[in-house]
Amino acid sequence: MSYLVAVLSDRIKAEEAYTALEDANIKMDNVEILGRGFKSADEYGLIDPTEEAWKQIKRLALGTIPFGFAGGFAFNAITGLDTFPWAGVVGNQIIGGFLGAIAGAMGSFFIGGGVGAGLGGGDALSYRNRLNAGKYLVVVKGSEGLISQASRVIRPLRPENIQGYTEPGAY
Repeated sequence: MSYLVAVLSDRIKAEEAYTALEDANIKMDNVEILGRGFKSADEYGLIDPTEEAWKQIKRLALGTIPFGFAGGFAFNAITGLDTFPWAGVVGNQIIGGFLGAIAGAMGSFFIGGGVGAGLGGGDALSYRNRLNAGKYLVVVKGSEGLISQASRVIRPLRPENIQGYTEPGAY
């Protein structure tokens, strides 16, 4: 499945693009308008990358934190490090476990996408920001031929941005 996303400055231009696509005999089941008064990003299924990154971090943490604790505990038990003499042998092993758990949490954050969540990124976020700024998106989904036809129809309307996408694994 391929997608064409056009960013238009106001509702009138979005409706004009929709009408132009309709006049070009494009099936309207394949066309959506996103923006105030139409579908929202959430209703359309435009994922929030920050939310997805935090879900991934939490899923990874379920495995990496206990594994980090076990690894830190075992490392201290094997090496016999006496980093904190006041804690004793078992106390040092437990502290090693906690330090391993912290390392596991850091790993889940960095590998799970925490940096991307903090800095933002991806086209989905920029489209969400444009919707929040009062812009409108016209989204056409279908075959490559349909996307090419829709692009020829929308380009003369001078959208702020027009971008085509193909789902991974789709040919």
